[in-house]
Amino acid sequence: MNTRQKEESLTLEILQTIEEHNDVTQRHLADNLGVALGLANSYLKRCVKKGLIKIHQAPANRYFYYLTPKGFAEKSRLTAEYLTSSFDFYRKAGHSVSELFAECEKRGWRRIAFCGISELAEIASLRAHDHDLEHVMTLDNGPMTGRYLGKPLHHGYNEQAGVDAYLVTSLTDAAGVVEQLAGSVPKERILVPSILGLNRH
Repeated sequence: MNTRQKEESLTLEILQTIEEHNDVTQRHLADNLGVALGLANSYLKRCVKKGLIKIHQAPANRYFYYLTPKGFAEKSRLTAEYLTSSFDFYRKAGHSVSELFAECEKRGWRRIAFCGISELAEIASLRAHDHDLEHVMTLDNGPMTGRYLGKPLHHGYNEQAGVDAYLVTSLTDAAGVVEQLAGSVPKERILVPSILGLNRH
């Protein structure tokens, strides 16, 4: 997600939250967005400056926020844009993963490890059901432990026993994952979906 997409995503969440709760506090807004209070305040001020939100002060230092007609229009535009990009990503990701899974079937590779917790991994998990393949585990360097998508979750990107191929599903550092896998996994068994945009020659 680039900077513009991140900003639009935060703006959409602010507009949606205010439409549902006009008496929301800035602290609650920050918690809801998962950002620092100062950043939430900055985005709120930006929305006011753009004419998307109006603020009314109430007794006891409370504030009420309202979407302006321009704010409603912007929320609709951002929602449509988000849905379009989401469906487009799902379609492209599904296609690029299916191409690799078809290749796995031809080579007789059945047991696949996903490398990276992400939406791409979730899409790959669904597409694996369309092929004679088994998602056996997920490798990741994040803090999550236990299981992911119902399968064991292992820390680190290294060769694992009983795995035929390694599907790169990280959306944040695909190149880094490939590099780490290359230290112990044969190059031809590292599968990189075309949607990740990595040129592997």
